Amino acid sequence: MNHIDSKFISLLSAKLQKFKRVKSNLYNFRCPICGDSHKNKSKTRGYLYSVKADVNYKCHNCGASMTFSSFLKQQDPILHKQYVFERFKQGTTGRATVVEEPKFHFETPKFKTKIRLPKASENPSSDGYLTARRLDPTQFYYAERFKKFVNTLKQTFDDTKYDEERIIIPLYYEKNLIGLQGRSLGPSKVKYITVMLNDDAPKIYGLDNIRKDDPVYITEGPFDSTFIRNSIAMCGADANVDRWGISNPVWIYDNEPRNIEIVRRIGNTIDSGDSLVIWPNSIDDKDINDMVMSGLDVQSVIESNTYSGLEAKLKFNTWKKI
Repeated sequence: MNHIDSKFISLLSAKLQKFKRVKSNLYNFRCPICGDSHKNKSKTRGYLYSVKADVNYKCHNCGASMTFSSFLKQQDPILHKQYVFERFKQGTTGRATVVEEPKFHFETPKFKTKIRLPKASENPSSDGYLTARRLDPTQFYYAERFKKFVNTLKQTFDDTKYDEERIIIPLYYEKNLIGLQGRSLGPSKVKYITVMLNDDAPKIYGLDNIRKDDPVYITEGPFDSTFIRNSIAMCGADANVDRWGISNPVWIYDNEPRNIEIVRRIGNTIDSGDSLVIWPNSIDDKDINDMVMSGLDVQSVIESNTYSGLEAKLKFNTWKKI
C-alpha cells in the first residue's frame, strides 16, 4: 500500500463508522453501502485491503466489491478528484489504479443445479399472489418449506423447525443457477431472503436475458424488473455492474423521497455520473409493481424521466422535498 492510498484512507476515515486499522495493509469499518446491520450497530464487515500495488474494498455482508478508487468516488467525489490528481502526478493512469480492476471469476459448476420444485403457477397460494400483482407465475417456483429446500442445494439453515412457504426467484448466470431469493407469502419478519450458491457470483436477477450493449435498467427488486424492457434487478447492494459487461446502466430506485437510505443512494448515483430515474411529483405509488397496478405506462414514464449530471441534481432536489 503506497503513501497516497494510506493518506486518502486516513482522510476518508472520518466518514466511516467504527473505522479501525487492523494492520498495515488492512482496515475495517461498518459498510456505508448497505449499512452493515441495522439491528447490531457493532457489526463491521467492510474492509479495505492491499492487492499487489492497489487497494480494494469488500463488504462481507452485502458483497460489494470494488477498487479503493471506485469506493472513494462513491463516498466522497471531491476527495476522489484529489486522489486521482495525486496518483496522476505519481505517474499512474488517470483511472487512478496501477492494476487492472479485479474481475470476478468463479468455478463453473461441474453439473447444472436444478430447482426441483413446482412452478408457482401450480400452487394456489403463489399463483394467486403473483397473478393478483400482474406477475407471471410460470417464471417462478413454490417451496412449501423454504429452509428445507435451500438446504438441499447448500447447507444454510441449522434450524428448520420454524419453516415457511415462499415463492422462489431463481438467479442465473451463464445459464447456471447461482442463487435464489425466497419471497414470503404469509406474515414474516423478513420479506425476502437471498441465498447465493457461490459467494463470488453476481447477486443480479435477469443477467442472462439482457442486451448489454444497450441501456440496461436496474431496479430494486426482481418483480419490478419484469415490467421493464432490458432490465435486471440487484439482489444486494448497488455494486459496480460494469464488471458484468454493463456499460450504460440506468438506475431505478423506489419512489420513497422520505426514505433516508434511498435518498443517500440516489445522491451517490448522481455523483458517480450514471443515469437514473427521478419519479415525477404526480406519481404517488412506491414501486414499479404498484404503478403497473395503478394502470400507468411505466416504460414510458421511465424513458421520459431519466436524467444524469446537473439535470439529475435539480430534479432530485425537487423530488426529495415532496
